[in-house]
Amino acid sequence: MARRFLERVQNWLSQLGGQNGTAPHEPRIISRDEHNISRQNISESAKKVLHRLNRSGHEAYLVGGGVRDLLLDGHPKDFDIATSATPEQVHELFRNSRLIGRRFKLVHVLFGREVIEVTTFRGSPKDADNDPHMDVNDQGRLLRDNVYGTREEDALRRDFTVNALYYDIRDFTVHDYAGGVKDLHNRQLRLIGDPVTRYQEDPVRMLRAVRFAAKLDFTIAEDTAQPIREMSHLLEDIPPARLFEEVLKLFTAGQGETTYGMLKRFDLFAPLFPESARAIAEGEPDEVIREALASTDRRVRQNKPITPYFLYAALLWPALQQAWRQEEAETDQPAYQSLQQAAGETIQNQTQATAIPRRFSTPMREIWELQLRLDKRSGKRADRLLEHPRFRAAYDFLLVREAAGEDTQGLGAWWTEYQDADADRRREMLRALGGGGKKRSGRKRRKPARNDS
Repeated sequence: MARRFLERVQNWLSQLGGQNGTAPHEPRIISRDEHNISRQNISESAKKVLHRLNRSGHEAYLVGGGVRDLLLDGHPKDFDIATSATPEQVHELFRNSRLIGRRFKLVHVLFGREVIEVTTFRGSPKDADNDPHMDVNDQGRLLRDNVYGTREEDALRRDFTVNALYYDIRDFTVHDYAGGVKDLHNRQLRLIGDPVTRYQEDPVRMLRAVRFAAKLDFTIAEDTAQPIREMSHLLEDIPPARLFEEVLKLFTAGQGETTYGMLKRFDLFAPLFPESARAIAEGEPDEVIREALASTDRRVRQNKPITPYFLYAALLWPALQQAWRQEEAETDQPAYQSLQQAAGETIQNQTQATAIPRRFSTPMREIWELQLRLDKRSGKRADRLLEHPRFRAAYDFLLVREAAGEDTQGLGAWWTEYQDADADRRREMLRALGGGGKKRSGRKRRKPARNDS
């Protein structure tokens, strides 16, 4: 179906003579027999919201990534709706809803665990400085935007052309306002409007460009990509709590390894993880990051659970290693105390860039500290470690370190065998240790060839 749809797109583009998109108020209307979207692939909850809004006299359309992914024969996880109804009107229509947001006021309609996000059409104010519904800082960043308008204005306020597609459930047509169909055909991600202005309005759009390009396997249009490196520093002004959520979106969608390479290529990794970026620039290997992201991507493809604290433990590993080494050089305290001190400093520095909730920072710190304890196996220590609630995550992290080239003197293989061994074999393994483990594990490592691509 998607192939037939894209073949029709090629015919349309020939008729357009290569023009990029259509003018405002003149969307390209794609009829039901010209596209591949089936109502069967749309969430029942989303259809309920669309129908009720339409029956109540409001315009309502499926919009954004849901339409984009349906046209690509994908299976959207989220369905967003744009409507002429105000947030208060939507809230009145659905008792199972809640008003959220200050910066962008919208409505979440709840169906069990499924959330349908409903936004009111955004407008284009002529004078933002004097508009009480809009707030822009000196750098042009939108701090608050609750100016409502028409569907046409809403389409041109969206970020990327492929997200400015509207599906009308009343007649099953798709409305394309910004040449999104053409960019879908070309597998290209393009900002609507002037890229510099759009990034100034919301610097997180730079991260979204990378995330969507990695997710969809699209290229980023040259005019959209060109300003990113020069403007990446604007992310430093974004609240750390918001950037924490963006980091999770970047690295938990199944394309983390590709995303990491793109972030480095566009100088976007440093604003998110400044201490790790500095450590890597000064020669600290980043193979643990790459290996952890590759492992996470595999788990996503296998529908296995992933944990943010494991990802953060890897993303901050270069920073921790450098801080730990410096702590040992400057103090005469035991290795474990040096590690604890370095971990505290690393976490504190990172929270200035991206917030890390305590429910994640605490287990992340335990994973790091257990890397040292995993080598202390004599007596009853090994069995006590097996009972530690964070043992499995620490063991998995040890395997990631080994796969990344760190020399742990076979510690991963030892723990793999010990977990599966019977009581007699475990006693033999402990006796073979003799005086126990070394003072520190994993500090010696080969340094693989650098690859910042």
